[in-house]
Amino acid sequence: MNLLLLEEADFIAADRAVLADRRFTHMQEIHRVAVGDTLRVGRIGGLMGQATVLRLEGHEAELGVSFDQPPPAKLPLTLVLALPRPKMLRRVFQTVATMGVPKVILVNSYRVEKSFWQTPFLEPEAIREQLILGLEQTRDTVLPEVIIEKRFKPFVEDRLPAISEGTLGLVGHPGQYPPCPRGLNEPVTLAIGPEGGWIPYEIDLLGKAGLAPVQLGERILRVETAVTALLARLF
Repeated sequence: MNLLLLEEADFIAADRAVLADRRFTHMQEIHRVAVGDTLRVGRIGGLMGQATVLRLEGHEAELGVSFDQPPPAKLPLTLVLALPRPKMLRRVFQTVATMGVPKVILVNSYRVEKSFWQTPFLEPEAIREQLILGLEQTRDTVLPEVIIEKRFKPFVEDRLPAISEGTLGLVGHPGQYPPCPRGLNEPVTLAIGPEGGWIPYEIDLLGKAGLAPVQLGERILRVETAVTALLARLF
């Protein structure tokens, strides 16, 4: 945890917060804080700053806090992601938050198993938990927006063209396609498929919505690896 993120419910005054959950445990076991120590903190959705430990008891800590630093800028990116396997999904949420993705749209695909949509990891609180872990790692305070689109064809035909308009539209897909570009400084809409990739019909629909296929080479990557590799290459 490189940033202690504070919720609105933590505040007992404008410049005071009390913690008594896993963050308090982390402060004790990892940081081994004492009264008078300082920590990096951030207000979820707001600024970052510094906290001083004012009181430390067996079950809670009181912090004096001040905020004066903006969070890091987000990537100019919308990520369209075929729903990964549930265990992988948690790691992907942390990754996109860590790397500064502002918006993730989870979509269906022919190769996405129907059972994946029943996972409790898609519950709003479960999503938020993983995103916060990613923000704590990277020192950011702004949660990515996560949108769920269970119907591929209506989403791609009716909504994706407006989302990708004015951006460079790309589809990560193995095959005889141009290499993924590097070091961009323009807005991007990027679609990444499921394990096994998109089927030809889906590639065709994505192309009609303005997204062109690109590849990273001959190696076939796991979804979580492809997300990291493509984002690192693009930006």
